[in-house]
Amino acid sequence: MINDNDAMKHLLDLLSVEGPSGKESQVAETITRKLLAAGCRKAWIKQDDAHRQLGPGYETGNLIVQLPGTVKHAPRILFSAHMDTVPLCKGAEPVVKDKRVVARGHTGLGGDDRSGCAAMVVMGETLLRHRIPHPPITLLFPIAEENGLHGSRMVRLEDLGNPAMGFNLDGQFPNELVIGAMSAVRWEAEIRGRSVHAGLEPEKGISAGLAGAKAMADVAAQGYFGRIVKGDRRGTANLGHIEGGEASNQVMDRALFTGECRSHSPAFLKRIVKVYRASFEKAARETRNDAGESASVRFTTIGDYHAFRLKKTEPCVRIAGEAVRAAGMEPHPLVMDAGLDANNFNQKGLPTVTLGTGSHKFHQVEEYVEISEYLAACGVLVEIARRCAAPGC
Repeated sequence: MINDNDAMKHLLDLLSVEGPSGKESQVAETITRKLLAAGCRKAWIKQDDAHRQLGPGYETGNLIVQLPGTVKHAPRILFSAHMDTVPLCKGAEPVVKDKRVVARGHTGLGGDDRSGCAAMVVMGETLLRHRIPHPPITLLFPIAEENGLHGSRMVRLEDLGNPAMGFNLDGQFPNELVIGAMSAVRWEAEIRGRSVHAGLEPEKGISAGLAGAKAMADVAAQGYFGRIVKGDRRGTANLGHIEGGEASNQVMDRALFTGECRSHSPAFLKRIVKVYRASFEKAARETRNDAGESASVRFTTIGDYHAFRLKKTEPCVRIAGEAVRAAGMEPHPLVMDAGLDANNFNQKGLPTVTLGTGSHKFHQVEEYVEISEYLAACGVLVEIARRCAAPGC
């Protein structure tokens, strides 16, 4: 029942709208306009106050659409796809080429996650147009996923109508069912040194940049940078941003290093973070001037999201698998080495599985959406909604 032409128009339209993290208002307006045209009522559509909770730099809240059910006693279900894209997608112009949608020029495409947003619009349009029986459905379009899963972290389940299960759209192949993902911690090391003229008396200075470099060299030498494998323990860690210094003839008296650590094991994640903290503290102590004065460091962490693992018998996983099979594909459950809005939903007590919508090589200029996979994903969503209307769902 999917109208392929309409589905492609929704995809291309949404890929054309600029909306980096915190600046998603035009995306929300486009989705709202499309859903109203599909038959949604204005009273079904609202935005929450996530942007006000997050503070300056966020212009709009999560977009929430609640479709009434057409069957009695069916539990409410949630579909979710985040609206924001990474900065690489700024100015993206989508074009169809060789059965794929790609970006013209040298930008990312934004299929992560506009393909998911478009698929949800197609599903809502299809259910309403063909009057397909369905349970109460909440469509959630979170903000600020790419810079820390902030929108889904701020959303309240009562604002979503307290759904019984969730289906998040943020992946690659439509038959992939993400049933688990990592925990993540962001860290920040603010190093203080001493500024002097670098040409006249450099020995009196204490270089904050040198202390940071020593710390990163130390964690790498211990095997705690990039992909981390310690026996049967696994994780990742990255240095994402460095800033500091004012002039080449001034010893750097302040440097800021920021990064992240991830693992499926909370205990091993703590170990990774401990290594980073110890390395920065050691490097600061050992970076001294000729008077024996040393650098100092303030090392802080913020927990981004928590790992989860769903059983394959969980209703949302089972129903998603049945819908994938009905579309002629074999479901492929997997555990992902990344974070998703589903991390936050599961942390809140809402069992949520994640499906792909044909987006590949995201966060790269080579990103593309495979059209056949995107259209298949649209059909899978409609089938999920239809199955959740059946007795005993």
